[in-house]
Amino acid sequence: MRLLHIHSNFNPGGKELRAAQLINAFGPAVEHVIVSGDPEALGASQAISDKIKVSYPRDFPSLQGKPWPGRLKRLAQAMQGYDLVLTYNWGAMDAVLAHTVFAKMLSLPPLVHHEDGFNQDEAARLKPSRNWFRRIALGLASALVVPSEKLEAIAIKEWQQPRGRVRRIANGIPTQAYGKKPKRDVLPRVIKHDGEFWLGTLAGLRPVKNLPRLVRAFSALPEEWHLVIVGEGSEHDAILNEAMRLDVGYRVHLPGFVGDPARLIGLFDLYALSSDSEQFPLSVVEAMAAGLAVVSTDVGDIAAMLAEPNRSFVVPKEKEGDFAEALGVLAADPALRRAIGEANRTRARALFDEAQMVAVYRETYARALGRERFP
Repeated sequence: MRLLHIHSNFNPGGKELRAAQLINAFGPAVEHVIVSGDPEALGASQAISDKIKVSYPRDFPSLQGKPWPGRLKRLAQAMQGYDLVLTYNWGAMDAVLAHTVFAKMLSLPPLVHHEDGFNQDEAARLKPSRNWFRRIALGLASALVVPSEKLEAIAIKEWQQPRGRVRRIANGIPTQAYGKKPKRDVLPRVIKHDGEFWLGTLAGLRPVKNLPRLVRAFSALPEEWHLVIVGEGSEHDAILNEAMRLDVGYRVHLPGFVGDPARLIGLFDLYALSSDSEQFPLSVVEAMAAGLAVVSTDVGDIAAMLAEPNRSFVVPKEKEGDFAEALGVLAADPALRRAIGEANRTRARALFDEAQMVAVYRETYARALGRERFP
């Protein structure tokens, strides 16, 4: 079985790492071809097992440009010869439209589209033109997969998708793997020393993650606290500049991307998410499974994801002072951090384990293929 995955880029992020997670779970019986709209953006490939047959073509038609018929037809022709096409987020929407326009003429395989949220340009308000485009482009999709209740509501109301097409599948992880205590030197260039406490986050360094906000909130924490931001992206310099401006540069660490968060997240003493927009972030599930309390902006389904005792530490994204205050309360109270962390761990294991997620994805893809089982 051959699957075609179409991403605007394949650098490490929530949807890319989940795609890699599912690829590994499906095993060597499935061959994967992964298109990155930016052919150099393939960092998430590090998370795919070397036992899986996977390729990254560089000659796939561009995902950017005007949706003229000739360009759409070239995109559609490039989808021929596969069993299933999987597309991801707005950056692949031209490919989705191409499939809808030419699926019958070219006998294209079924397509399942995945939407995980929005970049900075739609963090505050959805663009009406994109809503209209999605309504048209998704016309022949076999399924539209979303991870959150809020995105499910948007898909039905704003994009006018039939309820039977929309499938909400919560992100999941191998929760038991996150119970291990990692070595202090597991991160490149950063070692946790005695007497230090780490405020941590796992994030692509992109504007929508608003990591300078996290630096500002962190700057009020006591000297023994360090901020560790694990990820890569274009905002690297902006984050460091903000840290230097606030004279906390020596306590802010950016070790880069790490392929297996379970190896390191146990070094954190507290987890934070400062995004302007999220839906159902995998990193929050990882923090929960590791037994961490979480401070977060109130975006997406995060408040509903967390255990009830943690929900008072989810604050409006506009209230930066409240965000800093929440960090300060939990940083000063290790017993409260432990109690909330254990409640989060229990909830993650009960609701967000990888096995449940993989089973529903298998069923969704099997349905698209008209089969009883996948693969």
